[in-house]
Amino acid sequence: MRDIWNGSAVTAFILLGFPANQGVQSFLFLIFLIVYVLTITGNLVIIAIIRADLHLHRPMYFFLSNFAFMQICYVTVTVPKLLVGFLVRKNIISTTACFSQCYFFFLLGGIENFLLAIMAYDRFVAICYPLRYNTIMTPTFCWSLACGCWLGIFIGSLLPMNLLVKLSFCGPNIINHYFCDVSPLLKLSCTDTTLLKSNFFSLMWVIVFGCLFFTLVSYINIICAIMKIPSTLGRHKVFSTCGSHLTVVIIYFGAVIFMYVRPKDSFAFQEDKLISVFYSILTPLLNPFIYCLRNKDVKKALQKIIQDRKMIPCL
Repeated sequence: MRDIWNGSAVTAFILLGFPANQGVQSFLFLIFLIVYVLTITGNLVIIAIIRADLHLHRPMYFFLSNFAFMQICYVTVTVPKLLVGFLVRKNIISTTACFSQCYFFFLLGGIENFLLAIMAYDRFVAICYPLRYNTIMTPTFCWSLACGCWLGIFIGSLLPMNLLVKLSFCGPNIINHYFCDVSPLLKLSCTDTTLLKSNFFSLMWVIVFGCLFFTLVSYINIICAIMKIPSTLGRHKVFSTCGSHLTVVIIYFGAVIFMYVRPKDSFAFQEDKLISVFYSILTPLLNPFIYCLRNKDVKKALQKIIQDRKMIPCL
């Protein structure tokens, strides 16, 4: 087998993952496989429900279906390679595959931030300007927001990734992570990473805090509008329409800010791996359950589909 590090240039990396004895590795493989299957299935169910029920053909659920599709892509970028790592002695990934994984992980993470902000804006318009909702959130405008989100992040991510692929890696080639993230790659580079660090983390801060600020402003206005509703029942009914989204926002932004927007000296890769598992693997698993259990429209649509399926054999 050809050496992946010949002392002068790295041609591939070794993902350290979660080193443990064979028994623990097998157990972790089973756990992450179940999580991955449930995540894919849950988000596909969300998309299928929205497509099947005409009552859910609204802007809120259009963005939710985009969000579910993004979550499927998000976990698929990292989890399959993680699962391979539990089955082989060395989880080797080529430099090209590593950079591609890093790019798509960053790309989809950025899209998630923007989609959460867009979904918050949708709830803001629905609650604060209910009479103008249909004239503001037109199909054309919704498609423009969704396409702008995907295309904008796709283009914006090219610059830092272009700088990343130009870095030289002379060894060692072991990445103390279960996927190719930017921070561990920068640690391994034998060239000056000052420009890339500045570019990447500046862009990260702009995306995370920009979307978080927009989301917070939307929810501040939502809360102010809800507080003006005289009845407690009315306030609870209105707030329940955005409760699922708010739960996802708190979980996601809390983990991402702790992961990427803390002082760089506090980076500890063992700790980072656990945090990464939480927001990149467990959060996509929780999202379908949050939206199904806390969203009355989705629950009704799911119950209707199940009832219709039960009635088919009787016809």
